[in-house]
Parts: sequence; C-alpha cells; structure tokens
Amino acid sequence: MKRVVITGAGTINSLGHSVPDTLEAMREGRCGISELEFRDVDRLSIKIGGQVRKFEAEGRFNRQQMTLYDRFTQFTLTAAKEAVDQSGIVFSGDTAARSGVVLGTAGGGVSTWDDNYRSVYEDGKNRVHPFVVPKLMNNAAASHVSMEHNLKGPSFTVSTACASSNHAMAQAFQMVRSGVAPAMVTGGSESMLCFGGVKAWEGLRVMSKDACRPFSANRNGMVQGEGAGVFVFEEYENARARGADILCEVVGFAMSSDASDIVMPSKQGAARAMAGALSDARLNASDVGYINAHGTGTAANDKTECAAVADVFGPHADDLMISSTKSMHGHLIGGTGAVELLACIMALRDGVIAPTIGYEEPDPECALDVVPNEAREARVDVALSNAFAFGGLNAVLALKRM
Repeated sequence: MKRVVITGAGTINSLGHSVPDTLEAMREGRCGISELEFRDVDRLSIKIGGQVRKFEAEGRFNRQQMTLYDRFTQFTLTAAKEAVDQSGIVFSGDTAARSGVVLGTAGGGVSTWDDNYRSVYEDGKNRVHPFVVPKLMNNAAASHVSMEHNLKGPSFTVSTACASSNHAMAQAFQMVRSGVAPAMVTGGSESMLCFGGVKAWEGLRVMSKDACRPFSANRNGMVQGEGAGVFVFEEYENARARGADILCEVVGFAMSSDASDIVMPSKQGAARAMAGALSDARLNASDVGYINAHGTGTAANDKTECAAVADVFGPHADDLMISSTKSMHGHLIGGTGAVELLACIMALRDGVIAPTIGYEEPDPECALDVVPNEAREARVDVALSNAFAFGGLNAVLALKRM
C-alpha cells in the first residue's frame, strides 16, 4: 500500500477566489453569507446564501468554452488550475496515462437546467442550444478537467448529495494508495444558487432566513453556498522525489449507509463512518485533535453528529476541537466536503483551527468544544473531515500532519 499525500489545493467560494484568500477569511472568522443576487430572487422566501461574488467567467473562458461550461464547471476548472499549478506535477507520458480525476457534485448543471426551463416553459421557445446536455450533465466538470490537464486515467463523477466530495476524494485516495494511479485530481463543486435551485430547497423547510449557526441553541436551519474545492492526491515517494511541497497526508477513510431514512440522520451510521476511518488509518481516537464537522445548522444534524462523536471518542470527545465552516461559506451540498478539507489542512499545516461563527447560545445536546466565533491556535497531528448526506450516506476522511 502506498502513502498518499496532498500536493496541491485550489478553491473558489464565497470566502475567496483562491486558497490563500479562503484561509485568511477562515482565520478571521469572516462570513461569506449575504443577500442573494439573481433573477427572480424576490419570489423566494429564502434570500441569503454563500454566493461567489465578482467572478467574471468571460475574462477566464472564451466564447466557445462558455457555451459548454455551466457555472459549476467554471468553478471546478478555476479551482483545478490553482491546485495543479501549486502541485507542480506534470501530467505527461505514463503519469498522464494513469492519472485521472474524480469529482463530486449533487446537482451538476443546475443553472443550465434553470435557464433552459425558462426558455421553454416561460418564454415559449421550441428549441434549446445543442450543447445543453453536455453542459448540464454531472460529469461535465470531470470531463473538462481531464481534457484541460491531460488526465487519461480513471475519470468519473460521484453524486451522493452532501457527501459527494468526500466520496469522490475517498475513491481518489484508494486509487493512489492501491497503485492504480500515481496521482488523482479530486474534490467537488456545486452551484445551485439560482431561482430553481433555491426554490426546490425551500420545499424541505430546513433553510434559515438569516444566518447559519451550527451547534448554537438558537440555530434555525442551513444556508446554501456555492463554489469548488480541488486537490492533487499523489504517491508520497513520487512527490518527495520531485521536491513537491506536501500539504498533508491522507491516511484513511470510511463510508457507511444509515439504511434507515431518506432525510433523517442516524447516530449509528455517522459513528460507524468515523470509527471506520480511524481503523483504516490505524489510529486511536486519542490521536485526533480536530474534526471538521458536517455541522449544517439544523437540529437533527447537529445533535446527531455530536452524539456520534461522543460515542466514538468517549472521554476524549471533551478534548477534541470540532467546528463547522459552513457557518462562514454556507453548505455547498456536493462540493462542501472539498472546501471544508481546506480547514483540515490549515489545522494540520498552520496550527490554526477555523471557528464556528454565529454561535450564540450553548446547546446541552451539543456540549462539545465547537471553537465558537474565533479561530484558535493549536497543534493538531490528526484531523477528520465529516460528510453525512441525505439518503444516509456517510463519508469520513482522516488526514495527518507531515
């Protein structure tokens, strides 16, 4: 089994258009959630979100590319370029032939769906653009990343709702660890912040109208975000041989299914995933210093996750730091785990723990150290990144400081 390290990271989200900008915002506890701006937002009851501002796609992509790239693909390509550039890896020869891309998304080209439904049903048009299907399909971003970076190995998309990114990164990790691929570009993206996307989520009645306050007793729901997070996972020996700057090591993962309810989370399912990641990484519960929580800001998720942490970690749960960065950038649905992985890297590499902002009132059912409101400096050797999705699909990654 080969050791797997992360040598490149890229992102665009409501906190920043790059990794340095995003990490600075996390350190400062800055909120990227604000009033939404798009067509017909006045018809929505939910009017806030973690929207990416000042993103000018026309300055990044040519006219032909714009006909093929939905907003979620644009985000992915932007983040992938930053990750590959930072890594310094060259995808040519055998490396290109065997390396690939695995990305997560829940909705794919939601903006393209929304625009074209308007054209047909509202505007009465009888034809749509011939590239609508390749623009909206969930694998569009993965395909374009593979073409942009000459990745000719295993390439595909994972769609498991809010766990999509973690499931995708777990598959990439497994491929590199097993020797199937020397490197993989992986992560996830989402862009559901359009009228149709938000209107559909309104129907679930889990959305907050004012703020995302995970673990706080006065929380009232989740807030959507958008963006992408992309990474280069690489064999340790190859990375070391070429002198790459290693961000951290990926040491384990586990996946589980609640097999119980389509929307209500299960403590047992979440606990099995966390315990499984520790077992896969051959770590003890006491080795973990930080957990980036799924932490959506809904009562069902927050209480269930805290109970699962208490079950898995026992007395050590009181010594753990656990925070939800969704309080800052919103819930990126299929892309959320990828952006949240940045907080784990920051904890391991820089010794800075991203806070849970908006925390106002202690909840006795979430009586853990949730790093409220302000970032904290602390040495962390091992971190977990949790993702627990609708459908009861759970994926947890374990990472280690180098």
